[in-house]
Amino acid sequence: MKVHFIQQDEWVEPGEYLVWAERHGCELSFTKCWQFEPVPETVDADFLIVLGGWQCPATTKAECSYFDAEAEKRLIRRFVESGKVVVGACLGAQLLGDAMGANFAHSPEREVGPVKARLTAAGRADPLFAAFPDTFLAGAWHNDMPGLTEDSVVIAESDGCPRQIIRYGELAYGFQAHMEFTPRIVAAGVRESGESLKRGGKYVQTPEELLAFDYTEMNAMLSGFLDRLAEKYRRMCAETA
Repeated sequence: MKVHFIQQDEWVEPGEYLVWAERHGCELSFTKCWQFEPVPETVDADFLIVLGGWQCPATTKAECSYFDAEAEKRLIRRFVESGKVVVGACLGAQLLGDAMGANFAHSPEREVGPVKARLTAAGRADPLFAAFPDTFLAGAWHNDMPGLTEDSVVIAESDGCPRQIIRYGELAYGFQAHMEFTPRIVAAGVRESGESLKRGGKYVQTPEELLAFDYTEMNAMLSGFLDRLAEKYRRMCAETA
């Protein structure tokens, strides 16, 4: 399979998404927005993985010269309309929701650090999340969350954010949660944005707590989900061949 990543900022790396793709021998390509690489109109790939960043879908080029939300949303729509896979992480999830016709929203609470998420009834019924426990720890670093369409389904929620994982179609999922976090990514985040953590909050952990956490289990859950998503994609492709 071919996987294309849109990476908004240098420190918000693909993490477990990249580990999974490399483990399966996927052909990889990247758009590195912070290096002023333009978002392509089309990409020859099976998976589009849109990563997070400090921006929101309403961020303009005047506010961030290398970020083009409209171009990203156009590419997302093309993948969805072509029956390809789209996974959005944090900002990527918000862009996916916007691309599908839903406006992003501010989360009820700011969340930074592993938060206790729980599957909804729809999440427990989705076979792609069969290996997820009803309650699990998920990485978080956000103030906003994806919007909802008439057809979208909330898969997981938390006390601070009612939209942790959203399904937008057969092969389109938005993860407000950062299941891909690794110690390397978190350490970079603390270096880049550690000052903002001093504001605190009900669901905001300290840099020490962030750095001490073991992200292995949530990485394994994400990889299992991606395995099942890839298998579903291959099955759907075979059915339409």
